[in-house]
Amino acid sequence: MSVLPLVFTSGWASGINAYAVVLLLGIFGRTGLSDEVPASLQRTDVLIVAAVLFLCEAVADKIPYVDSIWDTVHTVVRPLAGAVIGALLAGQSGSLSDIAAGAIGGSTALASHFVKAGTRMAINTSPEPFTNVAMSIAEDLGVAGLVTFAMFNPEAAAIIAAVLLAAGLAILVFLWSRIRRFLRRRAQRREEKRLAAEPREATGAPPL
Repeated sequence: MSVLPLVFTSGWASGINAYAVVLLLGIFGRTGLSDEVPASLQRTDVLIVAAVLFLCEAVADKIPYVDSIWDTVHTVVRPLAGAVIGALLAGQSGSLSDIAAGAIGGSTALASHFVKAGTRMAINTSPEPFTNVAMSIAEDLGVAGLVTFAMFNPEAAAIIAAVLLAAGLAILVFLWSRIRRFLRRRAQRREEKRLAAEPREATGAPPL
C-alpha cells in the first residue's frame, strides 16, 4: 500500500500542530499499533522533546496574540516538520520517493499552517479569549483524531484532510478583511509605542 495518504494527512496535521504529530506517531510505533512509523520517531529523546514542546504549544496556543506570535515563529518549523515526517515515512515503506514525500508533506503543512495562522489573526480581532481556547482545543482534537484514524484508514483520512484543507483555505479568503484589520491594529500599536518612546529618549527619561 502506498504511504502517500499517510504522508498527506501527517502533512496537514503538522501544519496545525507538528509536535502532536511527532508524539502520536512515535507512540503508535512504540506500542506496535503501526509498522509505518520509522524508528527515528520512536526514540525516547524524540518523544520527550515532542511532549514538552506540545505542552508549550498547548499553553501558548490558547492566549490571544501570543498564539499569533507562536504561529509566526512556526512558519518555518511546521512545514519543515511536515517535510521531514513525510520523507521518513516514505523511507520506512519504500513505496514513495523520499524527495516527493518531503515535498508533499512540507507543502501540505505550509498550506494548513497558513490556514491556522490566518484564522487566529481573524479571531484575535475579537477582544474575548474564549474563542482562542475553543479553537485550540478543536485543533488539537482534530489532529489527534485524524492522525489516529490515518493509522487504520489512511485513504479515508487523507480525503478528510483534503476537505478540511480546502474548506480552511476558503474560510481564510472569507476572513481576509478581518486579518487585514488585525495587521493594521498591530502596526498601529507598534507605531504608537515608537512615538511614545521618542520624547522620553530625547529627555533621557526612563521608558514606561
